[in-house]
Amino acid sequence: MENIKISTKQLFFLIIFFEHGSALVVGLGGGADRDAWIAVLLGMFSGICLFFLYDRLHKYYPDEPLTSYVPKILGSFLERIVAVMYLVYFIYISARVLRDFGEFLIAFSYVDTPLFIISMLMMITIVYAVYKGFEVIARTGELFFSLLYFLAIPGFILIIASGLVDLSNLKPILENGWKPVLKTLVTSMIYFPFGEMVVFLMLLPYLNDKSKSTITGILAILLSGINLMLTIVINLSVLGLDLFERSQFPLLGTIQRIEVADFLERLDVFFMVYLILGGFFKISIFFYAVLIGTAELFKFKDYKKLTYPFGILILLLSMSIASSYPEHIKEGTGHNIIMIHIVPQMLPLLLLVIAYIQKKIRKNKEHKSTRLS
Repeated sequence: MENIKISTKQLFFLIIFFEHGSALVVGLGGGADRDAWIAVLLGMFSGICLFFLYDRLHKYYPDEPLTSYVPKILGSFLERIVAVMYLVYFIYISARVLRDFGEFLIAFSYVDTPLFIISMLMMITIVYAVYKGFEVIARTGELFFSLLYFLAIPGFILIIASGLVDLSNLKPILENGWKPVLKTLVTSMIYFPFGEMVVFLMLLPYLNDKSKSTITGILAILLSGINLMLTIVINLSVLGLDLFERSQFPLLGTIQRIEVADFLERLDVFFMVYLILGGFFKISIFFYAVLIGTAELFKFKDYKKLTYPFGILILLLSMSIASSYPEHIKEGTGHNIIMIHIVPQMLPLLLLVIAYIQKKIRKNKEHKSTRLS
């Protein structure tokens, strides 16, 4: 691990960027129809619960990343299996997010540009940032956070000023009951984007004030969830249910409809900047976790030697992950992806239980030895 520290404020900003990431690109909660915003809120509360449990596990080993303390909990026999599983998971999600943003940029503006070129340029930028160190990424997040809201808040105001919002598109609420909402929650919202916070178990050891990790993470997830919920409400209100479900990029469709005073329009570019920032930070976080996890597992002294090989690997995987964007989305929302997410995201809960039992056993042994002495 690098000998660096990040502040709680920087952690807060990184979580916001991470949660927004590709969730704003592809949209959320489509299976819940008009009640997608309710599914997002439930997913947010589930994500808060998951992060609380992740953070409790981190508190047992505050100065080590996840791949470092797995052998202390499960034993050296399972160490490599579990560590490799997490590395593969992080690589896979990095490739998926990179593909999301490559496809978005082509659909948005660069129609005649090959997907490989778009993805390569973004990956080069990410490799360079990660090579400079995680502290640089954290400071960059701190720098760009104000830009995020500088673009988002006027965007929402302009949508309302354009007279596009029709709240009747949200009615009737719970038309089909709770079943579609709960199904969407269980099959997607818990795992994406909130459950992906498991990657922060690799990064929390860098926090300079570890006593504030819990409240920082919960507040960041809370704000992210509210932002995502408001985005879905706006998308549904502007596009209507039919367009919302059929649109590849719902928020882009909403932004493209802005027209104020017959001259203020075509604000898509601001939307593009907003989303590219989210994608940059999300891929960078997963990519960095892959590098420090691999360096820990295979005893590399400097993770920076791995940046270029793994950068190429993620780029090539993002190209080969699907033959087309519809296939890419279908794979990402199918039942197989749930299985891919379940083990990495839920295993820390088992690790927490085992770590708690081990701590109790150690305390009992120490107590008995103290009494005997």
